[in-house]
Amino acid sequence: MKKIEEYVRSIPDFPEPGIIFRDVTSVLQDADGLRLAIDSLQEKIKDICPDMIVGLESRGFIFGMPLAYNLHIPFIPIRKKGKLPCETVEASYELEYGSASIEMHKDAIKPGQKVVIVDDLIATGGTVEAAVHLIEELGGEVVKIVFLMELAGLKGREKLTGYEVESVICYEGK
Repeated sequence: MKKIEEYVRSIPDFPEPGIIFRDVTSVLQDADGLRLAIDSLQEKIKDICPDMIVGLESRGFIFGMPLAYNLHIPFIPIRKKGKLPCETVEASYELEYGSASIEMHKDAIKPGQKVVIVDDLIATGGTVEAAVHLIEELGGEVVKIVFLMELAGLKGREKLTGYEVESVICYEGK
């Protein structure tokens, strides 16, 4: 059986020279790769009994939804600003050139609920740090944060000090 790393396509010099882009779509396009990705993420949370899975738009939806389904717990989406129809809470975070905002429904999490955050990739950590802020603003407790891939050279984990963070694959570079 192949390792999950073998399903990830690495594209050199994208989006700019010197960068190696780690393409998750090659994992999704292979039934065995997709199954292995979901199983590997689920293994990371096997000893936790969360009340819900929170996924970040959009690839966190892809990986978080099957985990919620398998555990028979709710899935809560965190979306880009302006995409949710009901009353929301919002958090902003810094990008390389500017800032962005994410939102979740204000009634999505009740105080004391245990939450696992799922996303495909941690790079600089700004988006997931903002997601943690939203969850805690609503009274939720982030019990674990899991990623399929981590770009350790971008030091995103440093923004998540104090939280249990795991990734299935860790690339040392950027």
